[in-house]
Amino acid sequence: MPFVMLIVEPRGQRAARNADEAQQAYDEMVAYGADLQSRGLLRAAESLRPDQHGVRVATADGRTQLRDGPFAEAKEMIGGFFLIDAADMDEAVAIAARCPAARWATVEVRECAPCNA
Repeated sequence: MPFVMLIVEPRGQRAARNADEAQQAYDEMVAYGADLQSRGLLRAAESLRPDQHGVRVATADGRTQLRDGPFAEAKEMIGGFFLIDAADMDEAVAIAARCPAARWATVEVRECAPCNA
């Protein structure tokens, strides 16, 4: 069954890394994704730009409202995700526990399901 692993990281953390630290973290995440791919567990994975490059969209009373990032109310941001296949939540959690990002961020595991479930 599909699960998404959201990488929830402190805002500003990326900017605080020097170039070597940033490259090492990136290389570790790429290797982790490649391992999941080779084991047939990975459906998709992407890193996301920091939230100052994002826009929140809402529609109220037929009018679209946009809010540019960064989002002051947020202390954390979604830095990326892995969409994986796992037998159950226990396996998904075990996979997430091996994610390098768990050392510097939080890896939130969510089962994919219809929005009315």
